[in-house]
Amino acid sequence: MITIQITFWFCLFLIFYSYLLFPEILRLLARKRKEKAQKFLLPELPYISVLIAAFNEEKVIGNKILSVLDGNYPQGQLEILVGSDASTDHTNEILQHLQEEHPSLHLTEFKVRQGKPEIINQLAEKARGEILVITDANVMLDKDTLRQLICYFKEERTGLVDSRMVNTMPKSEGVSRQEKFYISREVRIKHYESLIWGSMMGPFGGCYAVRKSLYKPVPEKFLVDDFFINMSVLKQGFNCISNLQALAYEKASSHRGEEFRRKKRISAGNFQNLSLFWPMIFSGRQGIGFCFLSHKVIRWFAPFLVLFTFASSIVMGLESVFYMNLALVQLGVLITPLIDQFLRNIKIQSIPLRFVSHFVLMNLALLVGFFKYLGGIKDNVWQPTSREQD
Repeated sequence: MITIQITFWFCLFLIFYSYLLFPEILRLLARKRKEKAQKFLLPELPYISVLIAAFNEEKVIGNKILSVLDGNYPQGQLEILVGSDASTDHTNEILQHLQEEHPSLHLTEFKVRQGKPEIINQLAEKARGEILVITDANVMLDKDTLRQLICYFKEERTGLVDSRMVNTMPKSEGVSRQEKFYISREVRIKHYESLIWGSMMGPFGGCYAVRKSLYKPVPEKFLVDDFFINMSVLKQGFNCISNLQALAYEKASSHRGEEFRRKKRISAGNFQNLSLFWPMIFSGRQGIGFCFLSHKVIRWFAPFLVLFTFASSIVMGLESVFYMNLALVQLGVLITPLIDQFLRNIKIQSIPLRFVSHFVLMNLALLVGFFKYLGGIKDNVWQPTSREQD
């Protein structure tokens, strides 16, 4: 019974540590840190390549291209490379029309589905810029985003710079409000990591910049390319940082089913990355191992920690009212998605319950993604979530 008790409290501590204690430790360590990076002056701005993989993005691709071109980065210092991944809607026609008007835009039409990582790999080979800006078709840029991303590359040790993802259109009846809260919290954590050690654990993927000289082709069938690229940069001894002034806007899906599918895909990709980069857990350089383990690895295994705490509390509850009560509390938490769905059906909205339900579903997606990874990843082509653009 002692062993079961130790297992229970250890698993519970790891969950508490990764989600609550670790962010607080970072906040305290970063409290007196200030950004000291040198920045490019206007005449020094390097030539950059903006890379976009697009599949059936007719609703957003025009606005996306214009958000890049309307920014304050000199148009003579950039090129936009778009890879259309066998799009079957009007994406290609829209891009062909824009290409006629804007010589800096170059479209590559792929006839067979490749998947985003492979599209980006091929675009990176063609790119002439010394800095690659990798961005999604549905992520809109602020006028100053590119300047803000690029300016920190004045520092020779900077290898990758992430933008600040701003999630718009929160809806109380969907999951976008919960996602906005989650992303905002992750933004803070990643900024602390970059501020303290330059060891940010992965960009958000919607818009980030990386030195072309450090770019490593994403392996075949990999699902989470941005984290692979980030860890490859850290492995080469360069810094990955978050720039809160580089704003990028995304209208997230409010559909639980689509968000669950996306999280499941990301989870499977997380374990692909873990299989490659697990030795970096033991790296003491720049806090990499500390952040990798605390911020990512423990969270990826959180579903198993939850199951262990629940199972052990049930076993101990056979002899202890205290542990039986804990088991009942955990059971209540685990069934919140069912309770939430019931309340939705009778038109009752409970925001606090919605947040708990979202946390449970995220961990369920992690668990399902783990078994998807064990079963083998067949391909990495993707189906975009529904675009809720104006």
